Amino acid sequence: MASELRVNTLKDAAGNNSIATSFVAGGSAKAFVNFNGNGTVAIKSNLNTSSITDNGTGDYTANLASAMSNALYTGLASARDASTGTNIVAADGNTTRTVGASAFHVWAAYSGASNKTLYDALFVDVVIHGDLA
Repeated sequence: MASELRVNTLKDAAGNNSIATSFVAGGSAKAFVNFNGNGTVAIKSNLNTSSITDNGTGDYTANLASAMSNALYTGLASARDASTGTNIVAADGNTTRTVGASAFHVWAAYSGASNKTLYDALFVDVVIHGDLA
């Protein structure tokens, strides 16, 4: 049998440091994914991410298992290359795509490159905040 706990405020064990449950629910990530973007693209760890699509060199789509309520969510991405220790800029950089509630697009490029050439990063991380549908 399922149970339900209804509270307005959470406190630590000593009864101090209270926080409204709305901050916990609203401020928690609704999806994240850590994946290998080099060679065979593969998810290493995730929450609410059903798959990764490899769209070409340095161009990926994180597909959500449960969609966001609309396309007005916040998605943050980072990438790095462990073999060289080089930081790579990762962002939703493809202006030709429509932002959707069920997928987040990521481009990865070397941060120091003047031409921002896309690069298949060894580690790509995405975190999404917002309201689920």
